[in-house]
Amino acid sequence: MTSDSFRIGGDITVRRLGFGAMQLPTEPDEARKASIAVARRAVELGVTLIDTAYLYGWGANEELLVEALYPYPDEVLITTKVGVVPPDPPREAALCGRPEVLRDQVERALRRLRVDRLDLLQLHRIDPEVPLADQVGTLGELQAEGKIGHIGLSEVTVAELDQARQIIDVASVQNRYNVLDREHDAVLEACAAAGIAFLPWRPVLPAAAEPPGEIATVAAELGATAAQVALAWLLDRSPVVLPIPGTASIEHLEENVAAASLRLSDDQRSRLNATRPRV
Repeated sequence: MTSDSFRIGGDITVRRLGFGAMQLPTEPDEARKASIAVARRAVELGVTLIDTAYLYGWGANEELLVEALYPYPDEVLITTKVGVVPPDPPREAALCGRPEVLRDQVERALRRLRVDRLDLLQLHRIDPEVPLADQVGTLGELQAEGKIGHIGLSEVTVAELDQARQIIDVASVQNRYNVLDREHDAVLEACAAAGIAFLPWRPVLPAAAEPPGEIATVAAELGATAAQVALAWLLDRSPVVLPIPGTASIEHLEENVAAASLRLSDDQRSRLNATRPRV
């Protein structure tokens, strides 16, 4: 049976079903109170991996998690991302991997999250205008300074992962991936071979919105929802997969967390594997 936990970087043990905080509203009103309740409920349900990023409200999402969870329980890992800068009209948010920008964003994240070290810091995207070596090299320097524990990447190819691993130890990769979107199968396989955590973002859609088909059939057989089947498939796919479904609803959060207890039969696994991915 596949383990329900994973050791990121070999030393940070988390439960494999995490929580993506991106969808949590941060406005100072009832919606913010509801967001805080969702974050706290996630921890109550045993979630130990919570994903955020500077991009999510330009720090507001990180600050929301601080309000909800600080001081953080010992077992909870808050992972954040850097490498994107705010919009400068008419330009939308842009990638920026310049060393001085990455260093500044890491320093600000430390202050916002009220920690001395970011246990897992991910590069949100590779900036094509800056040499990859300069980007991951800067994060490596910050790691040597004790400000970063482990380094991760997001939306990378196998070649980019290989190149980065020649410079730093990569602890995680966060790419878009789900039962109907397997574009990054090769990246997942590379992570599995190297023992690197693979955090699929958008782990549920579009499966949860699909018309009746094999996913719905398996869901009926298990007495589950299509979203739960999508998460169960990911957890079954490889022991290095750590899905991070996001929601602003406690009901949906509880539904997602319950998916960790689903077990696919060999037949169900085969049928889901045969479902035509969208590429």
